[in-house]
Amino acid sequence: MITIKFYRFFSALILIFCAINLNAQETEVMIRAKAKDAKFIGSSIGGAKIIIREALTGEILAQGLTTGSTGNTDKIMKQDWKRGEDLAEESTAGYKATLNLKEPVFVTIEAIAPVNKKQARAISSTQLWLIPGKHITGDGIVLEVPGFVIDILSPQTHNSFKESEEITISANIVMMCGCPVEKDGLWGANQYEVKAVLKDARGEQTMLTLDQKNTASYFEGKTSLAKGLYELMVYAYDPVSGNTGVEKTNIIIN
Repeated sequence: MITIKFYRFFSALILIFCAINLNAQETEVMIRAKAKDAKFIGSSIGGAKIIIREALTGEILAQGLTTGSTGNTDKIMKQDWKRGEDLAEESTAGYKATLNLKEPVFVTIEAIAPVNKKQARAISSTQLWLIPGKHITGDGIVLEVPGFVIDILSPQTHNSFKESEEITISANIVMMCGCPVEKDGLWGANQYEVKAVLKDARGEQTMLTLDQKNTASYFEGKTSLAKGLYELMVYAYDPVSGNTGVEKTNIIIN
């Protein structure tokens, strides 16, 4: 008797489960992260972390990394954009989520990028309704991520120098998609303001302009300092787009 009741109960659960699944519809959503004034964020710089959440509860519905190329440079950066035409191509970086939806759901979509560059990482997000069976493909949902990726190459963290010794301050600076910055390039170093700011323990600042040298994305300047502990900040600023980026470290002058 117990076995029969259990069998009937179990069968009923299966029928309910199947009915629920029959009502759910597969829904594809393409999400891309695009660097401000540059290209798509993809495999070459580690990608963007994409998270789709149910907006009200915060439940994660899907997550993953954008993978693929940064896209077609001419189409993205040089040609006029036309309404209805995709910027992305088949190989262009993106993350495609496949959701099983039973009813429309209001979601928050976040792009955290570049995911492997903690000092430059930024979050871009949007909210929208997803409707069962209504795919969002092509360019999909494009989230713009502002910033520059700045890596201070020298001095290294906690390096010490003698008072009045010449110090070389250098940094590697690229767009958030990893695209290079160089003189007379598509992302022109001569357009950007790149400076090092050295702040001592009293809060007094010394500023130094860093110039792009022979290697793409490499910026350098030289200075000397009085004895003390210093915070070193390197920033990049584009007065045309308003794009900014910062990296910090600390050094010692004996």
